[in-house]
Amino acid sequence: MMKRITNWLETRACAPSYGGWVLAGIAISFFGAAINTMAGWLYVISGVSVAMLVIAAYLPPRSLAALTVSRRYIEPVTAGDELTVELHILNQTKKSVSLLQVEDILPFVLGKSMKKSVENILPGETYQWVYYHPTERRGVYRWHNVELGSGAPLGLFWCRRQHDCAATAFVYPTVLPLSHCPLVDNIGQEDCIQGDPLGKPLQAANEGIIRSLRPYRNGDPMRMIHWRTSARYGEFRVRELELLTAGQDIIIALDSAAKWEEENLENAVITAASLYFYAHKQQMQVQLWTAATGLVRGKRVVLETLAATTTTEDPSATVPENSPMIWLTENPATLTNLPQGSRWVLWQTDVHQKQIVNRNSLGVIVDKEQSLQLQLQKTLSVS
Repeated sequence: MMKRITNWLETRACAPSYGGWVLAGIAISFFGAAINTMAGWLYVISGVSVAMLVIAAYLPPRSLAALTVSRRYIEPVTAGDELTVELHILNQTKKSVSLLQVEDILPFVLGKSMKKSVENILPGETYQWVYYHPTERRGVYRWHNVELGSGAPLGLFWCRRQHDCAATAFVYPTVLPLSHCPLVDNIGQEDCIQGDPLGKPLQAANEGIIRSLRPYRNGDPMRMIHWRTSARYGEFRVRELELLTAGQDIIIALDSAAKWEEENLENAVITAASLYFYAHKQQMQVQLWTAATGLVRGKRVVLETLAATTTTEDPSATVPENSPMIWLTENPATLTNLPQGSRWVLWQTDVHQKQIVNRNSLGVIVDKEQSLQLQLQKTLSVS
């Protein structure tokens, strides 16, 4: 109860500190002694003590009244990096403000609030406080209040004032540096033989338009080797072909409407970010789909979407049905009706459960004990 009263006094007026209570007790004692003895010097000591208490109670709120707080935009960071937070405190008065305590009240999920002692702010000057806060996991973190506190100049009373200074910090998921990714490289190749409007079949994927040549990687099919170029360079060179998904978007779809285990969801978000940036690097038309946002594109928008993704999101958009996708899920039952040419990544909650996942599409069953980056780069298989 006492703590609540003290907090109310500090935020709306001012509350006596330990020294203030001691001085108040001394003033009362001397006043009582003066009444009993009628000694004038006791009245003087009592009166001076009361005057000091009044001055000490008046000055701290007055020094805080003319201070304003603003905040610079917080640049997004990747999980594990440090946020750079910058606050500006402006002294609008014609007198210096000294012995000030500043506290940025952070959300508890981000960490402990940050405090800073400021010795002096000159009249009309702005004090700049920059601090760095570590991050452990992705997310969108929002907080609003910055608290200024002062007991100057005597320290007998303490007061605090909160300033509304909204902040939003995006902590992006980690993006794995994939050197190759069969999930993306080979998407849509089941549909390589189709008829055009004139009835002439298109070329098979292993004889299509060559986009580029690259060094051979373990697991590449021998039929894709360009022998003439390989002979000239003295090493195997593999053809990278244009996929027949031209004009369509490759969609990386995260099953965020389902219920996920926390660790699996974090790995799924990392996978979605890594696949998106790999496909973008390969100059493919790629979009991200989540249950809450639907289809989005653009590096910054995708990272912000994935930073905010949670489990069991309210579905506001339906799953695309006509474009090849890479479906990221924890539920094997959702793999049975994927569009033709799609791929999938599955996180199994029961590692001992052996079942047929999908006979028509290739995908990856993630093993928690192995490196996620290596698993995204391995050759696909039907499970």
